[in-house]
Amino acid sequence: MAKFGFMRWLYLCVFVGFSCLLLISCAVNSSAGKTLRVATEPAFPPLEFQGKGGELQGFSIDLMNAIASSANFKLDFQSLPFDGIIPALQGKTVDAAISSITITEERAKTISFSRPYFKAGLAMSTTGYAYAIRADNQDIAGFDSLKNKKIAVQIGTTGAAKAKSIPRVQIRSFDSALLALQELLNGNVDAVINDAPVTLYAINTVNLKRIKVVQQLLTEEFYGIATDKESPNLALINDGLDRVLKNGTYSQIYQKWFKAEPPLLPVKSPFENQASTGAPKIFTSFDVILQAFPTLLQGALVTLQLTILSVVFGLIGGSLIGIVRLSHIAPVRWIARAYVDFFRGTPLLVQIFMIYFGFPAILQELGLTFTFDRLTAGVIALSLNSAAYIAEVVRAGIQSIETGQAEAAQSLGLSSVQTMRYVIFPQAFRRMIPPLGNEFISLLKDTSLVAVIGFEELFRKGQLIVADNYRAFEIYAGVAVVYLCLTLLSSQAFSQLETWMNPVKRKGTSKNDFSITRE
Repeated sequence: MAKFGFMRWLYLCVFVGFSCLLLISCAVNSSAGKTLRVATEPAFPPLEFQGKGGELQGFSIDLMNAIASSANFKLDFQSLPFDGIIPALQGKTVDAAISSITITEERAKTISFSRPYFKAGLAMSTTGYAYAIRADNQDIAGFDSLKNKKIAVQIGTTGAAKAKSIPRVQIRSFDSALLALQELLNGNVDAVINDAPVTLYAINTVNLKRIKVVQQLLTEEFYGIATDKESPNLALINDGLDRVLKNGTYSQIYQKWFKAEPPLLPVKSPFENQASTGAPKIFTSFDVILQAFPTLLQGALVTLQLTILSVVFGLIGGSLIGIVRLSHIAPVRWIARAYVDFFRGTPLLVQIFMIYFGFPAILQELGLTFTFDRLTAGVIALSLNSAAYIAEVVRAGIQSIETGQAEAAQSLGLSSVQTMRYVIFPQAFRRMIPPLGNEFISLLKDTSLVAVIGFEELFRKGQLIVADNYRAFEIYAGVAVVYLCLTLLSSQAFSQLETWMNPVKRKGTSKNDFSITRE
């Protein structure tokens, strides 16, 4: 009996021992199967970009992979626009971000940073960013020469913040540094302010002989891996980064991409102890929306201007194309059909890029100097696209009128043009109003795509505000409300127009007014 009790206690001790070892093993390797969702914008070579096969490459990508391998966790890279990375961290849709994010005091109040992993600038210099101009520009010789000039920047960057300090400067914000450089190549701006590494890499790699770096602005900035405030992943990332720095892996990666020895880096973030604002959220959100409202209204006026101009030109062009689609001349009808198929079958965003960036670049390659005003380019792109849809509305509206009316008009001696002008089109137009109203509302919302060429309409105004205060939800909610108000007002206006053009529904008119009585 005693032997049985001893064996029982022995088994119990072995079981407890194995359980403790298992718990310790789980605690030590708790991150072994962990996968971090890491945001990056792959449009910033040589730090983050996509290779020929579509795979992510660059210094930051290689470094993050080395950190994950050293700290024993997995990675799931997610491509996001630069101005959307901080809101994604705040919303916890990603766990971390490595996208050449400069550690600043303002950002440190909103998100947390790892210890610095890169000293911004080329090789051993202490430069944070540089500005580039066209090679044939003789007017700009230094930073002070940028006064009263047009400057392109990437939205949400420290270069964009620096540009705001220049007196009387006109700033054009783009979603990526490469688009800003293309704007410079096309001659629409005088200079580009951007981080030095990506500017020099683009010039040297793509062989942009028409661009030169005039001056590197002396600052000392560092990039850090960003996480949400008080994220448990920050310690894990810092641990992996410390190991990579100590075992020589960091030096190997740096030499691979920059052909130089890496500079010394600080042990911790310069704004590590920055506290986030702790105001009550309900009042803070309300105040944020109120402060942004005047700026959003300015953007709404620009959106309305862009929409009305595009609809007017689109209606003129679409009406002509719609009538041509009904022509008895086959080649003319085929050309109109090809136009409609092209503009309805390709994305509007691609059309905007082709018109604003593509055509000027092609013409300049041919030796012709040609530039587009942003408003003009936006109106042309939206009008051409809208005309394709309106053409089909016009064609369907005309075909909905009974053929007997055209025959009756011709029997009265009216020509084909007179028949279309006085008989067919007025009736068809009344039937076109509902689909034309839908097209107007769709076009109103599609104007947000013009933001990609730096045009500051409603959506771009919201993006610029978010780039300053990082309050994405409140600002974009305000943008959505303004768009909703514009669409509701437009819908009511078209409903009133439809009623006014319908004699049956006019005020004071009823079906009985058209009845015949016997006396």
